[in-house]
Amino acid sequence: MIILGLETSCDETSAAVLQNGKVLSNVVSSQCCHTGFGGVVPELASREHERLIVAITDAALGEANITKNDLDLIAATAGPGLIGAVMVGLSFAQSMAWALRIPFVPVNHIEAHMFSPFIEAGATKGVPEEPFISLTVSGGHTLLSIIGTDLSRRIIGRTLDDAAGEAFDKTGKMLGLSYPAGPEIDQLAKQGNPSFHRFPRALTAQSQTSKSYQGNYDFSFSGLKTSVLTWLQKQSPAYIRHHKTDIAASIQDAIVSVLTEKTVAAALRHQINSVAIAGGVSANSALRAAMEKECSRHGIRLHLPGPVYSTDNAAMIAALAELKISRGMRPERQYGTAPFAGMPS
Repeated sequence: MIILGLETSCDETSAAVLQNGKVLSNVVSSQCCHTGFGGVVPELASREHERLIVAITDAALGEANITKNDLDLIAATAGPGLIGAVMVGLSFAQSMAWALRIPFVPVNHIEAHMFSPFIEAGATKGVPEEPFISLTVSGGHTLLSIIGTDLSRRIIGRTLDDAAGEAFDKTGKMLGLSYPAGPEIDQLAKQGNPSFHRFPRALTAQSQTSKSYQGNYDFSFSGLKTSVLTWLQKQSPAYIRHHKTDIAASIQDAIVSVLTEKTVAAALRHQINSVAIAGGVSANSALRAAMEKECSRHGIRLHLPGPVYSTDNAAMIAALAELKISRGMRPERQYGTAPFAGMPS
């Protein structure tokens, strides 16, 4: 089976081709037009997707050395995401599938992240064994879920305000870093001291609300942003410049420690021996190191997607469609737009 996957949920235009589980191509174009705004502008994102979708698809087909007539199925992100951006890829994929008279499969973007460690050459220590704990952490989402043996998902924790990736980006902006700030904070933090300043860790055993922590796997990062802003306002510009690496390391440590503690605690409480981390923030080196250390300490198997599959990409869209088909799920009709039975919208 040869599958074309398309991803346009936010500010990456991506197309990928998979054949029998092997990634033949995975082309990703990240938009640069948002840099000056400090965040993604939805209208600009939609226009960029419109401008690039045909060229990116052609590039993916060319790199895979196939033509559109070789395709057996097309899958595309159907949400969640920026509605205009999602509609560009979704409409293009549906139209292409209809013209080629092949099945079309809409894919849930968050689910695709959850199963990205299944992508060949991406998983470490093999494919996660179900059930497993999934930490999906990105600029727009922070979710802790239990993935069942039937590929079902049960969310046991979510952010009450900001996502972890958003906290990285907005605190980075306070430090004068460009958008997206997460990767730059990761690099700066490698040269800094994470114990330089202790920023708050909300809803953890180490926080003031520790008495209500048991069984609470939700996240909160808005207080961290406020704390960083208040602390920076009390410092001189020269002091901030001199200690930028230490500040970055301290911010990163606050975010990473919360994510690690909650994820491992959930695995232990539910007696689940496998943990998978996905989403853009899963590429953070400190998070990977902390999770590897804690999971190893408790005898938990950790599964991470390759860095290229951590951020938004079309390979994960095609891979999830293929995984569902391999588990016996089928599109309800050949050329329609109906999703898999039971698949969340």
